[in-house]
Amino acid sequence: MSAPSITATTSATCWSCSAATGGAHFCPACGKIQPLPRGADYFGFFGLPQKLAIDLPDLEQRFHSLSWKLHPDNFVRASEDERQLSLDRSSQLNDAYRTLQNPVARVEYLLGLAGMRKEGQKKQQAPPELLEEVFELNESLDELRDARESGGSAATMAGLREKLETAQHKFESLLVDVDKELSRVSSEWDRALDSGADDAARKKIMERMNEILNRRSYVRNLVNGVRQELVTGDS
Repeated sequence: MSAPSITATTSATCWSCSAATGGAHFCPACGKIQPLPRGADYFGFFGLPQKLAIDLPDLEQRFHSLSWKLHPDNFVRASEDERQLSLDRSSQLNDAYRTLQNPVARVEYLLGLAGMRKEGQKKQQAPPELLEEVFELNESLDELRDARESGGSAATMAGLREKLETAQHKFESLLVDVDKELSRVSSEWDRALDSGADDAARKKIMERMNEILNRRSYVRNLVNGVRQELVTGDS
């Protein structure tokens, strides 16, 4: 009798003994490793709710426990399908752990599940409250590049670098403020889940987090651009 085929499943039923698994990594009845159910997410992979406040030591403990249980070395005598499931699950485990470890990546992932963060989104526009600062920064960058190309004096170059470094520190400070705001709204999300808030309320919080992430991405790119320009000048 041939072994049953193992495929991704939409139901929480063991491929080997047909017992209910509840989406667990292993069948509670026969102990066989299970494929990841369709629609499963990184939070569920660790048995966690979709909350943004995560106990990192607990997450690490769950990671190490699952890493040992799912390791391919435990399946050297299993069927080829089971060995492949071990490899797939181990890879998914590492991806999930890297994502949930980072608070910003955690928010991005949660919004991605809701279809609000997608690859290849259109280029972001400067937030209205930063238009003046961004305009001044771009002017300073152009002045530094022009001075570098035209062989500007040491005093001129030093003055322009100092101006850029001041702007860099300002935007780095703004990035810290944005992260604090993201943390506050993330806490609102968790409280909404605890209180059983309706879909409309949760969507509103997600939209706020998405706006904050967009602003954060823009500011971070500005900081990285200034850093790169200053490094170029040093080389």
